[in-house]
Amino acid sequence: MFPRWHVHHVLGLVLLALASSAPAQSRLSFFRHYAAQPGALARRQFLLAEMPRLAPVEQVFARQLLASTDAELGRYRQALEDFPFDQRELPTIALPMPRTLPTVERIDYRDFVDPRRVADALPAAPAIAQAATGRRLVLINEAHHDAHTRELVLQLLPRLRALGFDHFAAEALTEDGKTLAQRGYPLVSSGTEYLHEPLYGEIVREAIRLGYTLVPYDPTDPAPDRDLAQAENLYQRVFAHNPSARLFALVGYAHLDKAPGELGPVTPMAMRLKALTGIEPLSIDQTMFREIRPEPPHSIYRWVAAAWPSHTPVVLQVQGEDALWSADPKRHDISVILPPAYGRKRPDWLTLGGTRHAYPITTALCANHLPCLVEARHADESADAVAADRYAFFQAPANSRLYLHPGGYQLRASDAAGRTLGTWSINVK
Repeated sequence: MFPRWHVHHVLGLVLLALASSAPAQSRLSFFRHYAAQPGALARRQFLLAEMPRLAPVEQVFARQLLASTDAELGRYRQALEDFPFDQRELPTIALPMPRTLPTVERIDYRDFVDPRRVADALPAAPAIAQAATGRRLVLINEAHHDAHTRELVLQLLPRLRALGFDHFAAEALTEDGKTLAQRGYPLVSSGTEYLHEPLYGEIVREAIRLGYTLVPYDPTDPAPDRDLAQAENLYQRVFAHNPSARLFALVGYAHLDKAPGELGPVTPMAMRLKALTGIEPLSIDQTMFREIRPEPPHSIYRWVAAAWPSHTPVVLQVQGEDALWSADPKRHDISVILPPAYGRKRPDWLTLGGTRHAYPITTALCANHLPCLVEARHADESADAVAADRYAFFQAPANSRLYLHPGGYQLRASDAAGRTLGTWSINVK
């Protein structure tokens, strides 16, 4: 049986088969070969080799896999370029007006702005924490191939814990939460490939450190209604035996929607969970106002990022209104604006607000092997722990940097077959 993440993508392949003349068996064969690769570098090589042979509709799906794989390899800009299709939903209401109007070439703001409502940008984490005061269920989403959507989750974990939130659920987890907590950190086998991305691993470490009860909730076997299965798992594992529990959950895309539509005929998980618990969720969307590459010249995001410039995630507070602004208030309570990535080598948000330091790496570590993956693991964690950071080199000579909290690490370079090319003990100050 494939791991759960693989199962859902097999289902995606089957659906794609219905739209193509080639037999469905060929999709399953493609996916089996993909899943059998020894690691992320090998999976990336496989995708690049096979994509030209796929039908156009299948190439879209394969590019999603490629983007998630590049994020897993620490190549975050490349991940956005791998999957440039604009999946961002458009606002269902007019945007408010900033206090200072930006000039953005080829965009006429009058098409989508209500000049009667003026809004200020607030740092997202403290503003959301204030909105969560007295709430029992907070849902935040991510775009699986865009690790920038995980930065705010890390900022919210300590703030919500201080408010009394005691359970943290993550879609990528499959390992029992008690086992995770006893170990203190995630393994690559603790969840799906999304968990292999270093920031996702950092989220799990932080949740354990703060004393959350960790909750895996995505079904591990195919379910006829995945959103219903997710909601039932959360109800049974959190609220059924602990009616006073307070849950913070990281979900994918539209699973947090409070009204149907984006998932077609499917009733989103958030609606199902409310029906089971009677608890109104606070739903926070991060997928509408985020960067894609290349950014379309007429995109609303270009104007929004210029209207409320920031280096950290922000939310909008409309003058004279108590609630934070939402671009789709029927589905989400709060809309987050993620700033464009800055920095020459890798995105500057990888510093996590200056708490992580840059550690330089070069292809000299790769012993003349390409492609090559360089990764750092905490010195007190096992060799199969999720890396603290990692970066893949595809050509030489080249240099980059890892972003690491102060402390001791085991640095390892490996090739596409997973063979170790070298190991070093390092200390980041």
